Amino acid sequence: MNNGIYINGKYVESKKTYPLHNPHTEQIIAHIADSTEEEMQLAIEAAHTAFQKTKTLTSLERAEILFQAADILEAEKEEVANLITTEASKPISASRLEVERSIQTLRFSAEEAKRITGEYIPLDAAKGGAGRDAFTIHEPIGVVGAITPFNFPLNLTVHKVGPAIAAGNTIVIKPSEQTPLSSFKLAEIITRAGAPTGTINVVPGDGPKLGKVLLDDARVEKISFTGSPTVGKLIKQQADLKKVTLELGSNSALYVDETVAEDLPSIVQKAVIGAFAYNGQVCISTQRIYVHQALAPQFIQMFVEVTKKLPYGEPTDPSTVVTSLINKKSQARILEWIEEAIQNGATLLTGGEAKDNGILPTVLTNVATAAKVSCNEVFGPVVFINVVENAEEAVSEMNNSDYGLNAGIFTNNLKQALQLGHQLEVGQVFINDVPTTRFDHMPYGGYKSSGYGYEGVKYAIKEMTKMKMISLNYQ
Repeated sequence: MNNGIYINGKYVESKKTYPLHNPHTEQIIAHIADSTEEEMQLAIEAAHTAFQKTKTLTSLERAEILFQAADILEAEKEEVANLITTEASKPISASRLEVERSIQTLRFSAEEAKRITGEYIPLDAAKGGAGRDAFTIHEPIGVVGAITPFNFPLNLTVHKVGPAIAAGNTIVIKPSEQTPLSSFKLAEIITRAGAPTGTINVVPGDGPKLGKVLLDDARVEKISFTGSPTVGKLIKQQADLKKVTLELGSNSALYVDETVAEDLPSIVQKAVIGAFAYNGQVCISTQRIYVHQALAPQFIQMFVEVTKKLPYGEPTDPSTVVTSLINKKSQARILEWIEEAIQNGATLLTGGEAKDNGILPTVLTNVATAAKVSCNEVFGPVVFINVVENAEEAVSEMNNSDYGLNAGIFTNNLKQALQLGHQLEVGQVFINDVPTTRFDHMPYGGYKSSGYGYEGVKYAIKEMTKMKMISLNYQ
């Protein structure tokens, strides 16, 4: 496969490469550019030059590029799904869903390109303001630097690329070292869809080294990052006056109250998928479950039974739900965290052991708040179920976290649903849904260490523009 960097609509050979391995088979699937700081600067220059063109595109022209890109991706969706499965070891069923969502995200971006509107400001509301009309417009910000993760290598990249192009910007992508192929494919598609040369550029390689170039270069006006809180906080500290959007993960919590006994089988099915889809390597994976004591014995028994039936296997098998983790380092860390929880009083109900390069779906109970599987983001196939006496205790436990991205509640008590919706310290609350829920056009951002700023197409576009007010004195 191509081993260069993608600049100005073509691949440029890099001086140095690194081998890219399939996480499941450990076979080398490509040799990827280990880009230098100078090569990142070339990409920024290309994007900066292209911005002189993209900022003049009409909203219709930007929308047409994105609609065309969506059509190309739809025509090639099986090829792209297989690419994701190969580089990320994502089960093929999940990869196909990711591609479908990416198509939808591109189309949402195209639609929103036509809706970037301002507002009328009545200046005559102020003394001395009579005889003036004023209005606001949103202008493209310039070069966007995107740093993307491995777990949704296409759709989370599209969530940065689509809004950037819709707003009239250009973009430089620094993809995860493990999953650059999806970004390359997206760049090819955007170019084929008619974007001006240099609109989208991909520079793979070492994150800290290349990320620093994006942060230090004054031509980059905006950083959009998805990754760990540790790195996100460093980016915010070093970004100077650049705009930043940081999506930093979570340890999402779910509460199941005493009013949903009749719906328990359906709720359990949703919660199991929410916990173990793509091996739990999802920012909003259901990691902490709190169940009212009246339903806890039933819920736990059913949850374990369903979990034990989850197919573990080859990522290319359409029936597979759980497979190899992204790397052995993650596997070792998660196993250590499981053991730590058990040593501190937790009970292992199922799983908790390695299989191939993955971990069998793991369910714990009686987990201490201070355990790493509770207070940190596991990013693996691990969930715990703790029993609570009432909703007040559930909210207290759910909010006892440094994170605050998504939370879920299952209840048939409308008053309680609304009370918890207001009390939970998270960016998104899902009532009668698991927290592992995201629709690509909704606002998406977290409280506390879960993030800064918002994604979701419409909301990301606003964060990739500059607002200007224009006043006309007609007297």
